Amino acid sequence: MSSTPTKILVPADDLRTFSAALLERGSLSAEHARTTADVFVWAAQRGVDSHGTARVPAYLELLAKGVANARPRMTIESTAPAAAVLDADRAPGPVALTAGADEAVRRARETGIASAGVRRTVHTGAIGYYVSRIAEQGLVGLGFVAGMPNMGYTGVKGAAVATSPLAVAVPAREHAPLLLDMATATIALGRIRPARASCTALPEGAAATEDGTRTTDPERAVMPLPLGGAKGSGMSLAFELLTSVLVGAPIFASFHAGDRKHRQNALLIAVDPAAFGDPEAFTANVDDTLGTLKGLPVAAGAVGVFYPGERSAAVAEERGAKGVPVAAKVWRELTGHADRLGVAAPRFDG
Repeated sequence: MSSTPTKILVPADDLRTFSAALLERGSLSAEHARTTADVFVWAAQRGVDSHGTARVPAYLELLAKGVANARPRMTIESTAPAAAVLDADRAPGPVALTAGADEAVRRARETGIASAGVRRTVHTGAIGYYVSRIAEQGLVGLGFVAGMPNMGYTGVKGAAVATSPLAVAVPAREHAPLLLDMATATIALGRIRPARASCTALPEGAAATEDGTRTTDPERAVMPLPLGGAKGSGMSLAFELLTSVLVGAPIFASFHAGDRKHRQNALLIAVDPAAFGDPEAFTANVDDTLGTLKGLPVAAGAVGVFYPGERSAAVAEERGAKGVPVAAKVWRELTGHADRLGVAAPRFDG
């Protein structure tokens, strides 16, 4: 008797084309659908399932409800050569932040360092994608995001700040780029529900009940707690100031005043190594630094020495060759939407 597979292997290109087709039928333009699908499949290839193609049904819902604007009129404002503000007009995050990253790179080529603030977008997706996009062009990428409060703050009762992420990507010559992509929470919000389903206790100090009481019980947990206590709290608040407040679209203050309409803001920064010296020497020294780290003695019990982004890059390479694992439940959701929208699902052996 054969068992139903828990994962289905789908070729990355097929998954990208399929996701884009679903999003286009969900009312995005063909270009915006491809851009959004690129971000999802990038995350899925790297094992970040929470931001992968499992997000497609949620985005279809955001579009259907009008939370995300399927036909945004994005505008760019600038009063200085090295800075711009992109008003997303509620465009999906992948659309808005991809445009923001490209704008930051374009300006940094002229000014050495440049930033693009993105305001009024909806769910940014994997922020590591946008800084990696910058690094692929030979520049250093930095990104910060602020969103709706869903995490505790040291000393506050209940949810106060967002699990705001930061990401840094540094290009190398021979090595995969360094990619630091992290939230300010101890655990991702998305880890609570699976723990509840499997009756698995949460780590100590990682989550809290609605009133802010720490708990390891997934049945009682409703929000994550900040990484490092006051350190994570402070980082999240700082990111709100660097993004939302900086671009004139505050979230934190308006949320606590009663405005619960979903939105996110971001700041993307591109740094051109050529403005600081020889760019070839820079990437060579990045390689040397990463190689030195890899050559350090391995501690007892450790499986190896890794730098941020190294293992996810290896996973992406493997999945690019063998296919991207998609949970059977997610695949059923995707094919269900495909039937409803009249989209042909890819055929494959798996």
